[in-house]
Amino acid sequence: MILGPGPAVLCALLALAAFLSITLGSRSIGLPQVLAALGSWDADASTASTVTLHLRVPRALLGILTGAALGVAGAILQGVTRNPLADTGIMGINAGAAVFVVFAITVLGVRGAGLYVWFAFAGASAALALVYAIASLGREGATPVKLALAGAAVTAGLVSLTTGIVMTNIDALNELRFWQVGSLAGRYTPILTGIAPFLLAGLATSLTFGRALNGLALGEDLARGLGQRVTLTRAAAFAVVAVLAGAATAACGPIVFVGLVVPHLARILCGPDYRWILPYSMLLAPIVLLAADVLGRIAAAPDELQVGVVLGVLGAPAFIGIVRYGRLSEV
Repeated sequence: MILGPGPAVLCALLALAAFLSITLGSRSIGLPQVLAALGSWDADASTASTVTLHLRVPRALLGILTGAALGVAGAILQGVTRNPLADTGIMGINAGAAVFVVFAITVLGVRGAGLYVWFAFAGASAALALVYAIASLGREGATPVKLALAGAAVTAGLVSLTTGIVMTNIDALNELRFWQVGSLAGRYTPILTGIAPFLLAGLATSLTFGRALNGLALGEDLARGLGQRVTLTRAAAFAVVAVLAGAATAACGPIVFVGLVVPHLARILCGPDYRWILPYSMLLAPIVLLAADVLGRIAAAPDELQVGVVLGVLGAPAFIGIVRYGRLSEV
């Protein structure tokens, strides 16, 4: 049952957020110039066209894809683990990506987001696989409690390893701090085109998990009684999360709060049915991400605040409000 704005309204809000992301920024470009650049699609005509087509359009598209991926990944993780606080940070994804980025910098001498994005993708996927493998040990398999504990343990270990390396290597520290803040800036078309196939495939697959997550929400025993293969469902869900969150984190760094807060907002708007929570999260998350990115560009113009910083400042009170007035316990 839909309790709030319908999908058509959210699509309109997403289109508005994308339009604002393209037309507003730290560099002052008039709306007629932006529209002329979009109409002619000639990036060599003027500086305004170059900024619009080479910087802002890829940035907006990347914000849409990574926002949708993080929102859906958070919803799936919360459904699979039955943990309202599950997100990409607590399941080791961010920490795994950071370790592989540090390895690429210190051992292989890689520099620049366009080069170490693939190391971050591999690290995020490997960390999530390790969490699931550890949680699967024992007769009961990967239960929600074991997944949460394994995620916390792996995250703590990887964070300590990363900190130890960067504190003794100034080059790794300088490179990592630009990636780790979480940003859509400087992620140009090659990064967008590189991760887009993974994100689109992951998003399309994720929409098929609604019924399975509804079954898990009833409890493992009841889900098995209804004929659901719980272990296979969890493994498949974690694979999709690895693709979604791994690619998004690799491209933009560890962006906080999107995967944690957005699924709860979706539940408030559409109720507890995951067949609606997943598409609502897919639409809500990029709206939130693009709005925060635009705010960061405008608030600190002519410089800009990275979207990870803005979300960190605004996400904490928003989550407190959800805890106080929303449905945090209903996963």
